[in-house]
Amino acid sequence: MRICVFGAGAIGGYLAAKLAAVEGPELSLVARGAHLAAIRADGLRLIEDGAGTVHHVRATDDAAELGPQDCVILCLKAHSVTPALAAITPLIGPETAVVTAQNGVPWWYFHRSGGALEGTRIASVDPGGLIWDRIGPERAIGCVVYPAAEVEEPGLVRHIEGIRLPLGEPSGEASGRIAAIARILVAAGLKAPIRSDIRGDIWVKLWGNVAFNPISALTGGTLEALVADDGTRAVARAMMAEAQAIGETLGVAFPIDVDRRIEGAGAVGAHKTSMLQDLERGRPMEIDALVTAVQELGRLVAVPTPAIDSVLALVRHRAVTRGCYAMPRNPASNG
Repeated sequence: MRICVFGAGAIGGYLAAKLAAVEGPELSLVARGAHLAAIRADGLRLIEDGAGTVHHVRATDDAAELGPQDCVILCLKAHSVTPALAAITPLIGPETAVVTAQNGVPWWYFHRSGGALEGTRIASVDPGGLIWDRIGPERAIGCVVYPAAEVEEPGLVRHIEGIRLPLGEPSGEASGRIAAIARILVAAGLKAPIRSDIRGDIWVKLWGNVAFNPISALTGGTLEALVADDGTRAVARAMMAEAQAIGETLGVAFPIDVDRRIEGAGAVGAHKTSMLQDLERGRPMEIDALVTAVQELGRLVAVPTPAIDSVLALVRHRAVTRGCYAMPRNPASNG
């Protein structure tokens, strides 16, 4: 199987290093800049469980050199996919599967979902439907990313925790292609259960992200601090209750109640969310996939989102003033 990891940030680098140790797959990596130069010169280095390994992976910044793949693992943040479409499409052949290893509401969410919203495109994560048209939802395989990693320096990735990567076809079927991909990920030492309802798994992670990510970016607080404070906890709970109402209207069954989910977030400890880290480092923030898309889904199913609306307006403003977010061309379309 020809596998390309597109996007060699922390998660992409971690997955590529793990897959490089598996015999059989023909692995490649699309990276750029100093990270690419270091990987070419010294290999892709991984620190995991206190041990360091070096993996020599075919790496390039020009996907056209690689040609069509059997599987593309897309590790870009959601807002980076549309600008990268021209670079991604040389990897796409008639039978290519695209594993969407990203946070938030995926662009293919309503592909083979059934019901009145079947085929609906989500403007906040796929403006103009360009991803839907260029990649094609029939190629998509859902994935929820639980590993945490960081790029310590160009070419060096440190794994922090987590090895679970639940996978699922949008249709829920146990296809041959998803079984083959799961086998390879398991051989790489990862947990890759095949889910019959990957949207449910997506919502479990999104449920906390929709609230704690923007609140942390506004306050600078860690998860532990946000849960301990009565005020920020109440705001998070209100946002999560709205998100739960949206998910349940869409047919999602939440496995625990909102207070247990909040306690679980607090138990993570003094952790800065990814959105806060991006703000502090001046990087583009995942506001649309994590928050705006939930608001958009609420509009689609007629569930009011006053708490989400308020926090979204505030975090957008802060991100714009810090140069970490570009407002949608027609913000009114997303509330």
